[in-house]
Amino acid sequence: MLDKLQAIEDRFEEVGQLIVQPDATSDIKKYSRLSKEYKDLQKIVDKYHEYQNVLDHIESAKSVLSSEKDPDFREMAKTELDELHPRKDQLMELLKTLLIPKDPNDGKNSILEIRAGTGGDEAAIFAGDLFRMYQRFAEKSGWRLEILDLTEGTSGGYKEIISMVTGADVYGKLKYESGVHRVQRVPATETQGRVHTSAASVAVLPEMDEVEVEINMNDIRKDTFCSSGPGGQSVNTTYSAVRLTHIPTGLVVSCQDEKSQLKNLDKALKVLRSRLYEIELKKHQDAVGAQRRSMVGSGDRSDKIRTYNYPQGRVTDHRIGYSVHNLPTVMDGEIGDFIEQLQIAENAVKLKEGTD
Repeated sequence: MLDKLQAIEDRFEEVGQLIVQPDATSDIKKYSRLSKEYKDLQKIVDKYHEYQNVLDHIESAKSVLSSEKDPDFREMAKTELDELHPRKDQLMELLKTLLIPKDPNDGKNSILEIRAGTGGDEAAIFAGDLFRMYQRFAEKSGWRLEILDLTEGTSGGYKEIISMVTGADVYGKLKYESGVHRVQRVPATETQGRVHTSAASVAVLPEMDEVEVEINMNDIRKDTFCSSGPGGQSVNTTYSAVRLTHIPTGLVVSCQDEKSQLKNLDKALKVLRSRLYEIELKKHQDAVGAQRRSMVGSGDRSDKIRTYNYPQGRVTDHRIGYSVHNLPTVMDGEIGDFIEQLQIAENAVKLKEGTD
């Protein structure tokens, strides 16, 4: 492991030199890529230096114990060793975690898609509740959330709502939210006070650029239509909304967020690229085999991942058996605790795989 850390430090120094070269400072994409790599490597290098510093202090304290006769100096050295050894172990575990290969998509923006599932009007209302939960989480994380397309439910909420979330490490956090979310509560439309179970599916896709997923425009059928607002009324007399049909796969993407047809086309293409990437990723995962995929990080749309039980005020994540009893707080966007626990669980699986 120390050889790997030294190699990382060498690369960190190399990137530090590359980033100030004229060809990097004049190329925004290259400079951005190198800056991100430098920042990511620095986190590891800083902890590696701290670890080396602790090792040096341990050797110094041991030297004092082996050569010093003064009881006060010896006692000080023993006390220092008692503090340094646990810190050394902590840093070693932290470095192991930092060395786990990261998903290259973690730093990307995300397409967030929420669809009502079983449960009729109540499922649409719940889909709306989930959207507001993610909207609040995005605000608290300093991210920007833009609605790209939506279909409202007849009694509120959404049959479907698609948005773009932009910011730092969006996909790395939101990817754990992909799957089926269940709600257990008494619907507003229920007259006899019975608890119903409804569901909504969440899909979180990394935003892919043109280089990563190339689309042949000859495979695309483009339709334009007038944007519509609540209740379906037209809010724009120009044909600015865009619907794209990818003929080889049958995928259909719509966007009516912008007044400009060109901007809607650009956003629709981003969603389409992300969905095509998801299809290819699933093919790869199926080829690799389910036994090598962590349930925590699989992001399968069909996985039942979380239940929101209103009568008991409880939220349970079924992948890790983790429950909290502060449902109103969770629905107000406080989902960071779930994401942290899922990251810990996934890292534990990766560490185990790395030592097998």
